[in-house]
Amino acid sequence: MMQRENSRKQIEKACQFIPGGVNSPARAFGGVGGDPVVIDRGEGARLYDIDGNEYIDYIGSWGPHILGHRHPAVIEAIEKALNKGTSFGAPTVQETEMAELLCEAVPSLDKVRMVNSGTEATMSAIRVARGFTGRDVVVKFAGCYHGHVDSLLVQAGSGALTLGVPSSPGIPQGCTKDTIVLEYNNIEQLQQAFEERGSEIACLILEPVVGNMGTVIPEKDFLHETRRLCTEHEAVLIFDEVMTGFRLAYGGAQQRLEVTPDMTTLGKIIGGGMPVGAYGGRAEIMNVVSPTGPVYQAGTLSGNPVAMACGLATLKVLRDENPYPELEQLSEKLANGLSEAAQKAGLPYQMAQIGSMMTLFFNDQPVKNFSISSKNNTERFAKYFHGMLDHGIYLPCSQFEAMFVSAAHSEEDINRTIQIAEQVLAGVD
Repeated sequence: MMQRENSRKQIEKACQFIPGGVNSPARAFGGVGGDPVVIDRGEGARLYDIDGNEYIDYIGSWGPHILGHRHPAVIEAIEKALNKGTSFGAPTVQETEMAELLCEAVPSLDKVRMVNSGTEATMSAIRVARGFTGRDVVVKFAGCYHGHVDSLLVQAGSGALTLGVPSSPGIPQGCTKDTIVLEYNNIEQLQQAFEERGSEIACLILEPVVGNMGTVIPEKDFLHETRRLCTEHEAVLIFDEVMTGFRLAYGGAQQRLEVTPDMTTLGKIIGGGMPVGAYGGRAEIMNVVSPTGPVYQAGTLSGNPVAMACGLATLKVLRDENPYPELEQLSEKLANGLSEAAQKAGLPYQMAQIGSMMTLFFNDQPVKNFSISSKNNTERFAKYFHGMLDHGIYLPCSQFEAMFVSAAHSEEDINRTIQIAEQVLAGVD
């Protein structure tokens, strides 16, 4: 077993000054127990903790590092930008270059506004959709996470079409009174919501492929029906592609699945590891954003030149080198290997994999929505997680998070991961 005494002491110290010792709950090991690993550095497909342990990394900073850590082109771009300064609070050429690149790559984007996080992107997109339509009601799906936006941090009410209730203290009931929560992949429920409330609905927001209840893939016709209903009722369809954008294809899930929303939110990969988000869509919608239109949204550090340089370098490598076919091949091999390991161990499991994101669920039912995902065997996952971690495999510390393959992973990395998974799962009951 790896020794991580320095990590333990550092987390103990951090708890004195930071709630829970972490700056995001996803890092806290709350779903698996034990102390988080404190990272010192990353290189390629590897992470190294402050105790000197080495890990094959399948988190990639929760998605951004599709090229791996410290890709030479990205580091060079950051260094070049730093030599000019860190922030100006004024327009730069890089902002326009980023906007142009995003609009060329993502089918739904005519215009785009840069922000600093995925949460900012979804919060702003909802405001713009409401301003554009003059309506208030938002439709979302249980298990789809769109950042810690008050109106979206909700759980389903007692009935299928009841309005959402806050799922966190600190959110007034009034913030969620116009949010309807539906079941993902449930077309009948979706149709009923629009039949009853269609004239009030400003927008429908969803992850086109979910990554926040584990990887959940939309069933046949589900996304097409969201598109049809939003068009029919003149509601804005928003795809939250913070996770899937530039991950499942260069043009995101909407390109891969051939469904074009009215608006899209982006983050993670477009920043290459820097804090970046973006929202955009059809020109007529985006033209309501200040200073062109009346819907206000602003950000002192939005379009930060260092962050733009980092993101641009990442996207240009993806565009010019097209690592997607190899990523798909490696991901399929890993998914098949993990599935076989779970099967050999005699464990109930489901594997969901699309592109370079996947989840091994400890569940005897196909996971197609949150109600099924909530039945995952989290105790079994915790044993699997710690067994893999102790053998140098760094997985998401929750059964409800996707794992990611990067262009820096080698076939040897995949083979080693599968071999270790066979050993670990054989000891999981």
